[in-house]
Amino acid sequence: MNGGAEIRRKRRTGLLRLANWRTLLVFLIIAASLLGSIVLIYETVEAERKERQQMQRTNEVLLELRNISRAAINAEAGQRGYFITLNRQYLTPYTVGQESYRSSLGRLDSLLGPDRTQRQAELYKLIEADAEEKFTELEQSVELIASGQLRDARRSILVGSNQETMQSLRQNIRQMENMENRLLADATAQTAITEGRVLPLLGGLFLLILIALIFGFEQASRAARAEAEAANAAALGQARDRADLLARELNHRVKNIFAVILAIVRMTGRDAPESKPVIDRISERIHALLTAHEVTQGSPEQPLAELQTLIETSFAPYSSEARGYSLEGSTVRLPAKHVTPLGLVLHELTTNAVKYGAWADGGRVDVRWEISGGDLIIEWREFCSEKCEPGTREGFGSLLMTSAARQLQGSIERSFDDNGARIDIRFPLKE
Repeated sequence: MNGGAEIRRKRRTGLLRLANWRTLLVFLIIAASLLGSIVLIYETVEAERKERQQMQRTNEVLLELRNISRAAINAEAGQRGYFITLNRQYLTPYTVGQESYRSSLGRLDSLLGPDRTQRQAELYKLIEADAEEKFTELEQSVELIASGQLRDARRSILVGSNQETMQSLRQNIRQMENMENRLLADATAQTAITEGRVLPLLGGLFLLILIALIFGFEQASRAARAEAEAANAAALGQARDRADLLARELNHRVKNIFAVILAIVRMTGRDAPESKPVIDRISERIHALLTAHEVTQGSPEQPLAELQTLIETSFAPYSSEARGYSLEGSTVRLPAKHVTPLGLVLHELTTNAVKYGAWADGGRVDVRWEISGGDLIIEWREFCSEKCEPGTREGFGSLLMTSAARQLQGSIERSFDDNGARIDIRFPLKE
């Protein structure tokens, strides 16, 4: 008898250890995914920062190149005006161009910096040499005119090398302008590639966390059944307490993970104020996922969330007397797998209403739902106090709704009119 009890005790201990190892493995996978998300978010912010720096640098380089070209053209115009009129007042553009081109060359040299490419260094030297040669030729002809040697001055102005130098200067300036524009285009393309990886990774992370929650509840149920196999009513109560504790611990750890990633995302953008809009959008969507997760956490015996509670939770941060809304529908309990994608959609619609829609100008939002033929139908209606202008840009929110519709195995249709927006959500409600 004692031998059988010892075998059962060892079996229960083995099952609990296996469950603990599986839970630990799931948390390690989640931690690795979160770390990957943080790295990708950092790369996105860094790519945008580099793109802005490259844009500023390109604009400044193009400005100095235009200044050099303009100085040469103005100086040449002043020289010819002086030759035609013999009036030194016409030398003003020549004098200004002679004084400004060297300072522009110096600023261009500083902007290119020590990390310039070999081709950039070659082009800079060619531009510098052409500019020096051009202004030397102009200076010589001006001196000839001043000394009364007009025939020699005329020959100097019309000589072919004069035109060749100007043509070479323009060609080299044009090549450097094209190179700077290509560098800016490459930086923009790299930023677009990096941003394009954020959405799939966040979607995978959300799915992984959802799987982890389901797996955690499964492990808790297995632990409870292992305890119940060889125990009386008191032991069964203890098993339920353990399962409850494990579920609460799992929920607590998942919320801690959300808090950690939110803190890291915000700290990542602390030293880069220009990235605050991107950081805020990412933080809002992660917080929306956390809100959707919290709604599902009733108790292990009731792993379903009510639709009205989910909507009210999305509205709560923005609720005020100036933002009216109405909710109408019967009690609908959502399966846990539907809460996360639907919660993200409701968060996106709520923030859009606050920023761009009905709640942006004192309007109201009406939400109605019903069950028809086994499908849940949600009608989101926005009424603007003034004429609404529908948005035309397909951004992250549109991609999120498309992804959520696939997860819900349903459809999300949007339409706009002068009164506001209408969004119809339909998906099968499988218990």
